[in-house]
Amino acid sequence: MDTKLLELLVCPVTKGPLDLQQEANELWSRSARLAYPIRNGIPILLENEARTLSDEELSQLKPRAPLAP
Repeated sequence: MDTKLLELLVCPVTKGPLDLQQEANELWSRSARLAYPIRNGIPILLENEARTLSDEELSQLKPRAPLAP
């Protein structure tokens, strides 16, 4: 997925940032605890299409790097 596009996308529920999970082909929202699928290269940012993330999945996420000024 294009990194420029990823920087523009936000969680539709919380308006927070999303983390790309390439292995799972999903975008994860830490704050909403939701995983949005990516189908044919297109992120499906609909709450009813997302699955709930488990505590174990969330604990595997690396801390976010601070944004460059």
